[in-house]
Amino acid sequence: MNREWLPIRTTPWTMGLILLALLLLIQSSELPQRLDLWLFDKATTAAPAQPSSQVVIVAIDELSLERLGRWPWQRSVHAELIDKLNAAGAEAIVFDVLFPEPSVDDTALAGAMLRHGNVVLPVHLSPPTANHLLREELPAPELAAAASSLGHAHVELDEDGVARGLYLFNGLGNQLWPSLSVAATSRFGDASAPHPAPPFMNVRDEYRAVPLAGGAGTLPTYSYIRVLNQPPAPEVFDGKTVFVGATAAGFGDILPTPFSGLSRPMSGVEFHANTLSALNQNLLIRRAPAWVSPVLTLAIVIALSVTLPRMRPTRTIAACVLTVAALLTSFLFGLFGTQLWLPVANALLVPLLALPLSSGFRLAMTNRFLNRQLDDLARSPHISVPEPSRRHPAQLLQHFQALLQPEGWLLCEGQNTLSLQGLTVADIPDSLETGRWIHDSNRSWIGLVRGNTLYTLGLILPNDLSREAIQRYLRRLPLEPGDQNPRTEKPRENISARIERVRVATERLNYMQEFIRRSFERMPDGIIVTDELAVIRFANGHIEEWFQEPMPSLAGLPLARLLEGHDPRETPPWHETVSETLTLRQSRTVDLRIHHKDFLIHFAPFALPDSDQHGIIANISDISELREQQRQHREAIDFISHDVRSPLVSQLALIEQLKRDPSHIEKEQLDQLGRLARRSYHLAEEFVQLARAEQLTETRFYECEFLAIVENARDSVSEQAAEKRIQLQLQGTEDLWLKGNAELLERAVINLLTNAVQYSPEGSAIDIQVFRAGHQACLTIGDEGSGIDADELPHLFDRYRRQKRSELAGVHGTGLGLSFVKIVVEKHRGEISVASTPGEGSTFTLKLPIADPLA
Repeated sequence: MNREWLPIRTTPWTMGLILLALLLLIQSSELPQRLDLWLFDKATTAAPAQPSSQVVIVAIDELSLERLGRWPWQRSVHAELIDKLNAAGAEAIVFDVLFPEPSVDDTALAGAMLRHGNVVLPVHLSPPTANHLLREELPAPELAAAASSLGHAHVELDEDGVARGLYLFNGLGNQLWPSLSVAATSRFGDASAPHPAPPFMNVRDEYRAVPLAGGAGTLPTYSYIRVLNQPPAPEVFDGKTVFVGATAAGFGDILPTPFSGLSRPMSGVEFHANTLSALNQNLLIRRAPAWVSPVLTLAIVIALSVTLPRMRPTRTIAACVLTVAALLTSFLFGLFGTQLWLPVANALLVPLLALPLSSGFRLAMTNRFLNRQLDDLARSPHISVPEPSRRHPAQLLQHFQALLQPEGWLLCEGQNTLSLQGLTVADIPDSLETGRWIHDSNRSWIGLVRGNTLYTLGLILPNDLSREAIQRYLRRLPLEPGDQNPRTEKPRENISARIERVRVATERLNYMQEFIRRSFERMPDGIIVTDELAVIRFANGHIEEWFQEPMPSLAGLPLARLLEGHDPRETPPWHETVSETLTLRQSRTVDLRIHHKDFLIHFAPFALPDSDQHGIIANISDISELREQQRQHREAIDFISHDVRSPLVSQLALIEQLKRDPSHIEKEQLDQLGRLARRSYHLAEEFVQLARAEQLTETRFYECEFLAIVENARDSVSEQAAEKRIQLQLQGTEDLWLKGNAELLERAVINLLTNAVQYSPEGSAIDIQVFRAGHQACLTIGDEGSGIDADELPHLFDRYRRQKRSELAGVHGTGLGLSFVKIVVEKHRGEISVASTPGEGSTFTLKLPIADPLA
């Protein structure tokens, strides 16, 4: 088999190289950085840090500006605030307020700072104008000398403009200043050692991300004016670090944070206070080294490239999900467990890209496989049953002639006659419509359109009972299509075209499977198909019905066990018959009896597809009716050999006696000979009538009136009833029309009336009633005879069955009369029943469907 050339094969190298190429392409965008920042924001805002109890804020808010006037305030005001905080026991005071120019109040402020001894002032790095180099903005010299330390007030903004951290050290090349929060701890002194860089270059070191305690206003904050005007509050400030800075709107720096974005930014002083709060708890987060991200990403690429091509689709999804979960878990553990910010964005993108990439490879493989399968399906044979509406009228006429055997027909194409017999163009009805049958007695007409041509088709159907059934069948046939040329848009996309091919192939397979399934289901025999171990793999509905086993329990059941459970036998055992069918590959036919019914099972081996093994097809035929016919045949032979032979032998003996002495023929001898002859005639007549009843079909039915049939039967037995002075009382006036055979129905009623007269005492009465009950015509015949024993009622209509009571009373019969009545009634789709009480009489009830139940 030729393999399709593949430009790309699903291998670890293919997967890995494509993943790396996609990652390199993504690096040109901001997606990885934004994803890392988003993960950090979601993690820190979902589990914010606890605020330190040693940090408070004194805010230069709107109220303070309103009370103390426009900014800048006199520095003596700040000196008064320091004295208040000193009196309250503040451990350190951090000003986020610049004092770059000297002032007349510097001495007062410097004195207050010296009295406290631990006041931190800010340093700001900025160019004086746009055309100048960066330089340091230090506090006024007197204030700088009085400060315990100086710290930079710069907060770092990330690529998206959100403040998430700062550099612990920042400054020009000749000196690095600690941040305000670091300076407040007095851990690093006033400044770090000079950095080997030009003195005009901004140098930053030791970046730390700050896990904020919350949005603006989370840390304890007190208004500047209230602290200034109220007595010292040691319970609020004692032993704590106090940050002093601007929080008023439009005054001071504002910073978007992960908690707020641009909707409610945080002031710079509050950010520095959060930094000290995290620093005191050792919660500041450092970034992982730059090499971690590519190494981690490469490791994930290698792992997924090796494992995914070997996995099933469901496991592929699970592997990618587990990889994402492991990366997120590592990210969270590093963030909160070790205060390490792992850049996992690129690594997270790997499984997110690998899953659709792997699925794409599988889809490509599936597509190639489907194409090959579709090609095989297109070449394979399939069952096609053309719709009648697509067939040409000439072909339809041929089919109707073979199927229905019409007595005449006519087919016209427009004004041209194509075929005719018994019909002419003049017979075509004027109201003929296309696609709709018109039935006039036994003539049926239809107009058909094929293309732009109008065809006229007429049939003369047999004028018997099958006519109406044929006409109903014709009305059900779809001979006129709704749209001869349905327009279907051809799919443009390649995938749509292949889906359409799959749909068509699937419809063909489904049609074939449904065709086979219905064929098996509608077969008159039961079908069982087994595998090479004689385990049932298929059974049709007859098997479920006859064995009374639900279909789910049949599948997977050994055939021998099924047969042994319903018809156990020792010679030969079922397992031997089944095994020999498989081992010797020979057919077997065995009798089977299930639930008092007779069957014939035929075992036939067949070769399984793509295998050297053989399975079994078991065909089970219901031969109960055949067995019953054989039984009736044996009974008929026994009956003929005894009951028919006996009077004939007696006649022959009597004739021989008369021949020996022909001069002394007595009247009694002739009467006896006549009785024997009449008995033989009656026996023959009953056999003939029974045979006629058994061969009766609806083709011999015609409309007949039931009351007239009963009246004729009464008249036929009136003489026999008069001999015993029995009154035949007929009640019924309504005409009840049936579709049936009046001759056999009359004979059945005569048999019932004859039995009633025969078993009724002299001078009694027989009640005959004819009436309608719903859609049935009913007849009841009640006598006052000896009745029928209860144990004989179930077998009353059996062939050759005679009542013991009658035989003992000397009333002899053939046992065929009531059997004949039951067969005639059943052939007319009716029913017969009997109610009897010994010593009181019997009542026979006969019910037959009327011809027009709606009349």
